Amino acid sequence: MSRKTNRIRSDLGMTGPTDPAFDPLPTKPESNNFNHRLKLLMGLTVVLGALAFLGFTAFQSATVYFYTVNEITEVGPTEEGRTVRVSGKLVPNSFSREQNSTMARFVLKDKDTEVTLTALHDGVVPDLFFNDHSEIILEGKYGVDGVFHSDNVIVKCPSKYVAAG
Repeated sequence: MSRKTNRIRSDLGMTGPTDPAFDPLPTKPESNNFNHRLKLLMGLTVVLGALAFLGFTAFQSATVYFYTVNEITEVGPTEEGRTVRVSGKLVPNSFSREQNSTMARFVLKDKDTEVTLTALHDGVVPDLFFNDHSEIILEGKYGVDGVFHSDNVIVKCPSKYVAAG
């Protein structure tokens, strides 16, 4: 630099590259940057862990075991607070309902064996419930009394409709 430039710079209070006060780009300490990344990584790990835990518990509590009539009679009564599903076919002429009541009593049989299961359901049953070709799925609890106490009735439509007569 020329003398004239140095004088102008000093008159303006500007410092040069040889001056220790001259620092064109101040730098942050590296440890501060590392701490920020570490905190971010730890926060993401906690959030992802919490989401994984919630997802696991939600799917686990939504699990409902599915049995046939034969299997549920072999397994025995369901544990307290546990809901299961059982499938079978309605035994002809086994459906009965008390007068002025929604409580229905009927018998299901396994489609592969002759094992039967007595069931109780408090509520309305679907129209296809009485179709000879329909598969009935009950959701509820199998009691120590050997009776399945149904909370929900699902009827699988027959894959092939057969004309009556």
